[in-house]
Amino acid sequence: MAGVLDGIRVVELTTVILGPWATQMLGDMGADVIKVETPAGDTTRHSGPKKNAGMGSLYLATNRNKRSVVLDLTKTSGREALLKVIKTADVFVHNLRPKVAKKLGLEYDKFKGDYPDLIYCAAYGFRAGGPMENKPAYDDIIQAASGLADLLTITSDQPRYVPTIIADKASSLHVVSAILAGLLNRERGNGGQAIEVPMFESLVDFIMVEHLYGACFEPPIAKMGYERLLNTMRKPYATTDGYLAVLPYTDRNWQDLFDISGRDDLKNDPRFDSLATRVAHSQEIYSLLADIIVTRSSAEWQHDLDILNIPVQTVMTKEMLLEDEQLNATGFWRFEEHPTEGTLRMIDPPIRFSKTPSTIRSMPPHLGEQSAEILREAGYSDLEIDQFIQEKVTQQP
Repeated sequence: MAGVLDGIRVVELTTVILGPWATQMLGDMGADVIKVETPAGDTTRHSGPKKNAGMGSLYLATNRNKRSVVLDLTKTSGREALLKVIKTADVFVHNLRPKVAKKLGLEYDKFKGDYPDLIYCAAYGFRAGGPMENKPAYDDIIQAASGLADLLTITSDQPRYVPTIIADKASSLHVVSAILAGLLNRERGNGGQAIEVPMFESLVDFIMVEHLYGACFEPPIAKMGYERLLNTMRKPYATTDGYLAVLPYTDRNWQDLFDISGRDDLKNDPRFDSLATRVAHSQEIYSLLADIIVTRSSAEWQHDLDILNIPVQTVMTKEMLLEDEQLNATGFWRFEEHPTEGTLRMIDPPIRFSKTPSTIRSMPPHLGEQSAEILREAGYSDLEIDQFIQEKVTQQP
């Protein structure tokens, strides 16, 4: 069964996670994704454990359902070849800073006339037009710039980074949704357009949903920061034998919890009788909750709270997720055979379509594995491709 993006071709000139993870999602949805790489290849090819050179775990996790072509963009013929490959595409995605894109002749103004239906997506650190537009940006830089690292001072003695590449991945989701919206708009007869996805602005938006708070009004009517979250006691709670996430949320949840824990003294406490008062007294109520949860085992609480429909979950480790009942029951973990890397554990595309399912159709390619094939599709003859190989404009394994 064809995917929802069957018939759509995406050319990506991206590295690391922001671009590759986004285009992998498009590939899972059925798009033909062409990964353009320099002769050195995507840097993630060398990141993480590997069995063979250039096939590191980070690369394998973000580059399935793609074909790889090598083009040396420092050479005029390499840049010309890229333009010919893009000519066959519906979407072009890159994560070059504006000045680098301009240096390579890949800014959108160069495409508007000859590629009127192209969806052109540029994903990089900071919005163009601002003083930081050409600053290099990686996940740590954006976590610091966006205020996220500072938020972690709530539970630490200094600013810290979230131990996942959240800026890259949150921005990747914006890339996917923006490209899909651009394709829909084109389908309605409005042609192609340029899309900009900046990591900094995307993550500030992500954080300020709840933390703009009092500054939602101008002038501000309260301080910034959602009080319930900026609470040192908001954390998994110790039980007699482990840790649980427990989040009574509704008024009924709290009354039921007070009942089963024998705390009748709290049932009519005005500090805890509504969401508004609980938020205002979040430090106290979370401290009380910690004192309550530590009195029983994790299994006892899980059983009793599930019956009462009070949200509760065991704190899982990375390793425990490999054996998780929910993930295995729904086919989340997939095992695929790579021609050279052996059996790979992969994640099933989490979004499901009833008529046009996302699929894993091909394994992450070796550097330049489809160089000749892709250049042939762009109109080059075998003789010209051989010349490119001799001149090191392209390469294939």
